[in-house]
Amino acid sequence: MGSIVVDVMLKPEILDPQGQAVGGALPRLGFDGFTDVRQGKRFVLTVDGDVTDEHLTAAREAAETLLSNPVIEDVVSVRVLDGSEEGAEDGAEDGADGKGESEDGEQ
Repeated sequence: MGSIVVDVMLKPEILDPQGQAVGGALPRLGFDGFTDVRQGKRFVLTVDGDVTDEHLTAAREAAETLLSNPVIEDVVSVRVLDGSEEGAEDGAEDGADGKGESEDGEQ
């Protein structure tokens, strides 16, 4: 089975109260050096077999029409989840390393 990851973030001009709350809590917990926090959402779409170009195209369309609200959110990436990231999808690690394919097809 293959998986596709879709990452969605609030547009920069949209207020992010959850990100602000986390940003305020980080220094209180001893995590210094972070200047901003933005909260987003991630979808993992699983397919039977390997991920094909048709799967990626369908995932991009779903991301734009269903998984995001285009008024306030941007689809920041649609990419194949590689084998080294699968263990990271339990929430212990982000796994977003920029090696996947972005929404516009760039590597």
